[in-house]
Amino acid sequence: MIFPIGDQQIEGGHKPLFTYSLIAMNIVVFLYEISLPMEGTDWFVNHYGAIPLEILGGDDFYTLISCMFLHGGWMHLIGNMLFLWVFADNIEAIIGTFNFLLFYLLGGIVASAIHIFFNPYSEVPMVGASGAISAVMGAYLILFPASRIKVLVLIFFRSFYIPAIFFLGFWIVQQMFAGFGSLGVPEQNTGGVAWWAHIGGFIFGVVSGFIAKSAYKNKYRYDVEA
Repeated sequence: MIFPIGDQQIEGGHKPLFTYSLIAMNIVVFLYEISLPMEGTDWFVNHYGAIPLEILGGDDFYTLISCMFLHGGWMHLIGNMLFLWVFADNIEAIIGTFNFLLFYLLGGIVASAIHIFFNPYSEVPMVGASGAISAVMGAYLILFPASRIKVLVLIFFRSFYIPAIFFLGFWIVQQMFAGFGSLGVPEQNTGGVAWWAHIGGFIFGVVSGFIAKSAYKNKYRYDVEA
């Protein structure tokens, strides 16, 4: 398996305070979640996870946001936070903390809406930040296609750099194959992954990236890491 562990940074030493705050909030919520007894965890996930059937019935719209801060296990949390840490800081540096907050939340909401569109009768709560993080990755692809992503090849425990356009392009192609492959398949047989949330979030991020690229075209340059 290949994991991103770093990238080229924006010059100027911007501190991505909201990105760090997001990571901290996700960790705190997860620690609270796993501290509950089993029945408490079930209630917590069902109450704050986004359940398509209930949302389409006009209930629990707040879960479109709250679901972004819940996770299904340690690996789910660690994987999402790793991707957020690698890709979000440069986006926040370009568009600013407040705009990044709006972008992140809207990306997560759009991702959830796309998942609901393809799974309107589902009673399974959707949890995780991956839809919003997919939006971040989509924007990164447009704003920083020539950036290099430092990846770790787990089987060899070796790291190297690859262009962002290759890493992110390969990632979204994987998601699309899985998403189209899941159409018409019973939900319990799809591996519990909200593929269409990933795809929807990524597309939202790409569109937002083009808007940001036009608005902030003179703002960013890279620091090159050796």
